[in-house]
Amino acid sequence: MSVRNVLIVGGGFTGLTTAIALAQRGIQVTLVEKVSAWARVGHGLTIQGNALRVFAQIGVIDDVLAVGQAENGVRLTLANGALLSEMQTPRTGGDDLPATIGALRPDLHEILVAKAEALGVEIRLGLELTAFETHGDTATSTLSDGRVETWDLIVVAEGIKSQTRAKLGITEDRAPSGLGIWRAVTSRLPDMNGGIAFPMADDGGAYKVGYTPVSADQCYIFVLCRPRRVDNGLEGWQEVRRLMANFHGEYDYLRESIDADTFLNFQEIEWIFVEGPWHSGRVVALGEAVHAVPPLIAQGAAQCLEDAVLFAEYVASDGDLEEQLAAFYARRIPRIKGVVDASLQLAQWEQNPGTPDADPGRVMGEALAALVPAP
Repeated sequence: MSVRNVLIVGGGFTGLTTAIALAQRGIQVTLVEKVSAWARVGHGLTIQGNALRVFAQIGVIDDVLAVGQAENGVRLTLANGALLSEMQTPRTGGDDLPATIGALRPDLHEILVAKAEALGVEIRLGLELTAFETHGDTATSTLSDGRVETWDLIVVAEGIKSQTRAKLGITEDRAPSGLGIWRAVTSRLPDMNGGIAFPMADDGGAYKVGYTPVSADQCYIFVLCRPRRVDNGLEGWQEVRRLMANFHGEYDYLRESIDADTFLNFQEIEWIFVEGPWHSGRVVALGEAVHAVPPLIAQGAAQCLEDAVLFAEYVASDGDLEEQLAAFYARRIPRIKGVVDASLQLAQWEQNPGTPDADPGRVMGEALAALVPAP
């Protein structure tokens, strides 16, 4: 075995799944996270089948399916309700799993935390990695509490805003996609089974509106728009209604369900794709620290989860760690690049409604179909 004790920096999906996969292979894991306490924050997620396959591999699939709403397709429409297509989502996790599920991010996070703790992962909250050094076959960490410790390997899973990434010699940084997104969880009717609607023209409203069921009577809704808040004096819920004003059919119901009591989140969508090595010595970055994409084919979380289990397979095997890290990286890059290329193409089309020959359904379908083979 190349490593026996590992420090993981970051307690999101990447960090927790990596911790679980390593602990299941007999590796001692400590995870540090900068928040001082876990909180039920975040909205909904569309989880594709290849992410569900990872949940099955680490033994939490029953818990995940219990808190999610399974769906096998999505309706693509124009804003006026005219049907473009009924797209069956490729089963990227295999025929024994749903094509997708909708779920609340905090529900999934709680499942992963519980699994990690049950496996003996030491979780320390309220701490950050402030410095590190590699010394031959070990790495030394300095945490924000001043503690200095030695590890066989340090895993950086801090997300797209990672402060450690540049210290690994990585020159790529996060970049704007040209898009912004509003997210909310709201009510839905029983026959509302998931959809995406595209505008008829660029009328100053949303670039796209979509929703995914997350329970029998709730859904996660997203409104894709320009990357900056318009200074129009509107409250958040009023701005979302404005952006959705020309989307009709079932989107009328969704629009009216959003009011002053709805918890909304707005953020600019950024992306990063690190094509060079992800590690330096005994420190390696995983997940959105090295690849984060616009959420246009719902593969952000899935690719992070795939990172985690494959990484654990490599470093928990006998062999030279440098060779294992290089092999892991080489295996991941082509698969992730396909997701990046498709997502950026879709982002361009979103910003330019009416682009001749634009075919988002085809690009989404082809990108997901390419992920059906296991990574």
